[in-house]
Amino acid sequence: MAGKSTFGELWGFLKVRKKWWLAPIIIMMLFVGALLVFAQTSALAPFIYAIF
Repeated sequence: MAGKSTFGELWGFLKVRKKWWLAPIIIMMLFVGALLVFAQTSALAPFIYAIF
């Protein structure tokens, strides 16, 4: 499977193994990661960090 992206590998794993319950967990992890990256470069950082 040379040339397959990480997301492609993950999607293939979810399809073959029928682990659909992992999808919401992965989506939330990506969302929180994006929020933290956004918080570092934003003037709203003190308010976003207060959420956690």
